[in-house]
Amino acid sequence: EIDGNVGSLTWAAMFGTDQMPVVDTASNRLLTEALKAAVSQLGVMEDPPGSNKGPKVNQYLSSVGLEPGLYWCAAFVYWCFDTASAKLNRSNPLVKTGHVMSHWNKTTGRRILAADAADNPSLVKPGHIFILNTGGSAGHTGLVEKIEGGFIHSIEGNSNNSGSRNGIGVFQLQRKIAKINRGFIEYK
Repeated sequence: EIDGNVGSLTWAAMFGTDQMPVVDTASNRLLTEALKAAVSQLGVMEDPPGSNKGPKVNQYLSSVGLEPGLYWCAAFVYWCFDTASAKLNRSNPLVKTGHVMSHWNKTTGRRILAADAADNPSLVKPGHIFILNTGGSAGHTGLVEKIEGGFIHSIEGNSNNSGSRNGIGVFQLQRKIAKINRGFIEYK
C-alpha cells in the first residue's frame, strides 16, 4: 500500500532485505518461555472446527475462567504466559482476561503504541503481545515470534492461515507492523 512514507518495507524494497535486521531472540526468560509454550501448541485445532471448543482450546479458556465456545485468542496468550510463569516459579503478570481490549486497557506491561511501532519497528521484540482492535470493543491478539524488517512473525490462537480473529486453531502467521492498529505490550 502506498502511504508516502519511506518506512522499513520501502527501505527493504530499495536496498534489499539483507539490510533489514532480523530479531528472533526474546529479551528475557519470561518471554522466551512464553514463546516456547506457544510453539508447543502449533497445530492445535478446534474440535469440531469452528466451534471454539476442543480439549486444548477448553484449557486455554479455562485458564482465564471462561467456558468453552467463546473466542479464545486472548486466553491462548494468557495460557502461554501462565505456563511460562509456572515454569519460572513466578506470578503471571498478564491481566487474567479472555477479552483483548480489556487486556490492552488494564495492562501493567509497557505499551508500545501502533504509530510508534510503525515509525520504529526496532521497538517490537520477540515475546511481545500484539493487539488489534477489530471494531468497537472487539479485537485479536497473539505473540510476536520474530521481527523481520517491517513484518512480525506471530503465533496466534483462534486464527487461520488468513489471519482471522475467529479461526480454527493455533497458527504461525506474518503481519505488517503498520497493520497492528492498537499496539504491542511488553512484559518483564
